[in-house]
Amino acid sequence: MIALAGSFTDPSAIGYPAVFGGVLLGSLVPVVPTGAVVGAAAAIATTTDHMSLPIVVLLATVGALLGDLATFGVARVGSDAALRWVARGQPPERLAAARARFATRGWQLVVVGRLVPAGRIPVLLAAGTLGYPWRRLVPAAVAACLLWAIAYAALGIVSGGLFDNPLIATLLAALLVLVVGGLSSLVATYVRRRRREADR
Repeated sequence: MIALAGSFTDPSAIGYPAVFGGVLLGSLVPVVPTGAVVGAAAAIATTTDHMSLPIVVLLATVGALLGDLATFGVARVGSDAALRWVARGQPPERLAAARARFATRGWQLVVVGRLVPAGRIPVLLAAGTLGYPWRRLVPAAVAACLLWAIAYAALGIVSGGLFDNPLIATLLAALLVLVVGGLSSLVATYVRRRRREADR
């Protein structure tokens, strides 16, 4: 009974499931700021002995990977419905170009899609509906999720290096993630707009 009670007061016992579950949930339903979860956990790992940074990165990578593979699998299984969603408003030649891009550099699109805000789901749905093979998707997704976990953990490490207080470091990590995500989203929107203007 004492051991059971102790497990609930141990931050690592609560923190590790929260990292894995939060990232997995956010990868399936984009309502959880997964980057903030990883950054906050990395800040705690940097400023306390309650969590291990390598374990945080590992759990974040696995959670993100499972979520991405599930999203891709849904697109593959329900390909007709997903294809209609992806293809709405898109001319046939653009879909043909997407197929060609996935055939030649699909792994790059998967990696960039994971790192760019709001790019992951469209890329995975496009990959699934366009028949991108599992044998190529899985290694690309592993690399993408690992890079993503390291990138957001690095923001937590920076905040943990600036402040010894775990609470302040955690809040700063979450703020850094949101700022970086917002700036990246603005840049991605600007690039897409310029590409659309160039295609006209």
